[in-house]
Amino acid sequence: MRITTVAGTVFTLAGMFAAAQTPAVLAKTSGGWVKGTVLADGIQVYRGIPFAAPPVGARRWQPPQPALPWKHVLAATHFGPPCMQAKPAGRIGPWTREYLIQGEPSEDCLYLNIWAPKASAGRSAPVLAWIYGGGFTSGGGGVPLYDGAALARRGVLVVDFNYRVGPFGFLALPQLAAESPHHSAGNYGLLDQIAALRWIQKNIAGFGGNPAQVTIAGQSAGAISVGMLLRSPLAQGLFARAIMMSGPAVLFDRRLEGDHTLSAAERADAPFAHALGTKSLAAMRQMPAARLLAAGQHAPFGPIEDGWVIPARPFAGDSRLPVVLGMVADDLGIGYYGFGPAPQPTLDAYHAGLAELCGKQAPRCEALYPARNGRAGLAALRAARRDRARVSIYLWASAWLQAGGAVRTYYFDHLLPWPQHPEFGVFHSSELPYVFDNLRFLDRPWRPADHRLATALADYWTNFAKTGDPNSTGLPNWPAFDGRPQTMELGDRLGPMPVAAPAHLTFWRQQLAH
Repeated sequence: MRITTVAGTVFTLAGMFAAAQTPAVLAKTSGGWVKGTVLADGIQVYRGIPFAAPPVGARRWQPPQPALPWKHVLAATHFGPPCMQAKPAGRIGPWTREYLIQGEPSEDCLYLNIWAPKASAGRSAPVLAWIYGGGFTSGGGGVPLYDGAALARRGVLVVDFNYRVGPFGFLALPQLAAESPHHSAGNYGLLDQIAALRWIQKNIAGFGGNPAQVTIAGQSAGAISVGMLLRSPLAQGLFARAIMMSGPAVLFDRRLEGDHTLSAAERADAPFAHALGTKSLAAMRQMPAARLLAAGQHAPFGPIEDGWVIPARPFAGDSRLPVVLGMVADDLGIGYYGFGPAPQPTLDAYHAGLAELCGKQAPRCEALYPARNGRAGLAALRAARRDRARVSIYLWASAWLQAGGAVRTYYFDHLLPWPQHPEFGVFHSSELPYVFDNLRFLDRPWRPADHRLATALADYWTNFAKTGDPNSTGLPNWPAFDGRPQTMELGDRLGPMPVAAPAHLTFWRQQLAH
């Protein structure tokens, strides 16, 4: 392990750190030496390490290039800027500051961060590589809730990294495909993720990590990214396990799911070039990033089935890898998120919701999820949407199992305590403070049950990163999926639960098969 702790004038390269107030730690990367910090309990933290060259100028809308080497020791003590996106002015729906990017966005953004366990001679730690969410239009590695110190204390090395989003990460134009040797356009954000995973393979042993034990994990768009990486031939061999939180089988959007063809993406993105007033890539690459961001603010961006990064189905990657897949009770498409008026508790709204959810089968839906009044109708709609998502996860897991892979599913239903906003329920990403064991970052009236759940979830996730099995002594058993319609409930209760009532399961299996 190529790490040397310095606290003063020890070590030749560290003479410049003699006046440092806290211990420093050095590691060598393919780009040069980096200096991190050591927390009081020995956790080593490196922030803002370049894993690729800045994707600016002629490198805009190009696959990431190797990081530019540096001659002097790089002070890896601050997060790199998040990739170019609109900076939030404050809370967005249920997402408070702790869920949002910090710092000024920039195109020069391809940096990663590392939280490594306390150095132990002769041992290498499993790696958990985190991929953030944000609908492929926002997000960053420096989000407070993604702090990996609590997981590193459990013996797992945590890496998170930035990737390009919005028009910078997923723009598809015929001109871009024409200049590509692979006739590919878009998916630059996914290529950034692959570049980060390749960097991990090449460099993580120098930080005490094991490149043969990399688990990729993500939530929302990050979970969909994990699903894309499972499919991508470019990512094969770069990781050994995968965790998908509120992504595949939950977010029903073809553009987000990577089922958007290149030709369809090119048609959808054509208004972007029209808004800029030019079809010249050279001119677009010289434009200020803010202008491009403004032109793409209403466009849908996401993974593209381009035939290179994401091949056409039925290619499924290495389906033997163990995976974890799950959702939260009031996930996107289920609960209320404050975007527009709150749903009205009327029978008309109930029937309209059933028609949207069930289409021509709305009468059957009404029989399965009846309601006598509007308030009961809102509850019935929520129950129907939850069943639909859980059954979708069940079908995804069944296909993975049939292909030879091990899979575990979960349903997180613990209400994050927030008396001021009960309307958000168990909202999309409300499990993150528990998974990272970072309750301390949020000002909430935490109870002992919250801390117990955070301990359990962080243990489950890190156990899976270590062995492919989330179980360990002292934790309620999380059974592997074996084809039966059950999932693991993660909340005030920890244990298996039915996916849905038998009649509801049969209905949604039929609906989702079409």
